[in-house]
Amino acid sequence: MATTTATCTLSSADILSNAISLSSTTTLYKDNTTSTGLEQLNYHRLLLTTNNAPTGTAATQFDLIQDSARMNANPANYVYIINKNTDVTDYVKISINSEIIGSLYGGDWMFIPWSDAITDTEDAGDQTGNDSTIEAQAFTHDCVVEYALFHSGELLVTSADS
Repeated sequence: MATTTATCTLSSADILSNAISLSSTTTLYKDNTTSTGLEQLNYHRLLLTTNNAPTGTAATQFDLIQDSARMNANPANYVYIINKNTDVTDYVKISINSEIIGSLYGGDWMFIPWSDAITDTEDAGDQTGNDSTIEAQAFTHDCVVEYALFHSGELLVTSADS
């Protein structure tokens, strides 16, 4: 059994009138258990290009992590994404099913739980099976993105959308 622990610490000396320090740690377990850890990891590095798009416009959207046709739908998956650029004006928009969830500027990262077991209730006629695909687009400049999926049997994709 693998044991993987995630820790996040937030601190600031001046965000409030007093200093603040928050820290949280969790062990990544398979769904419905507190004894079996997630034992699989896919880790990739990708250059997201703007393809000479005009400043401030998006380039091709890339599928980082796709729902895997619900073959192994396990809600105990975790996604880590980091924008490795050092210039804070170089940013990547992250979306799930084309719904933007945020931007990662140079050096920013995210760590979120992710499930490909989402039911598409808004568009019952959609049979594409992509309602939980995590996508990324570079803006302003090309960006190097590293991303990981901690899981128990999901598919990680590194190709561009057609």
